[in-house]
Amino acid sequence: MTGSPTEPEPVDSIDAYIEGCPEAVRSRLQALRAAIREAAPEAEEAIRYRMPTFRLKGNLVHFALQTRHIGFYPAPSAIEAFRDELAPYRTSKGAVQFPLDQPLPLDLVRRMVEFRVRENRG
Repeated sequence: MTGSPTEPEPVDSIDAYIEGCPEAVRSRLQALRAAIREAAPEAEEAIRYRMPTFRLKGNLVHFALQTRHIGFYPAPSAIEAFRDELAPYRTSKGAVQFPLDQPLPLDLVRRMVEFRVRENRG
């Protein structure tokens, strides 16, 4: 099976995932990764569900490149907790869509990841 520009070939690391994405979005994906790492320095990086995943006492957050956005998957609890700040973005029960033609809200991402770290640590 061949990956499309929005669905890279299956990979086994976040580095390989980002490298397999179009060059125009790699720096955005690296910035998102760095924000997550900053908020959860002890989290383990993995690929789960063919997406970059950060794990700390279970899945913490995932992200994935889509056709017109970067999907960020912080779990339904984080979507609910940050509902007001997420109002400018399309959301679903457990996902946020960050449009490719807008700056990434990295401070919001960091705070959502910190929320998830507290939640997973219980």
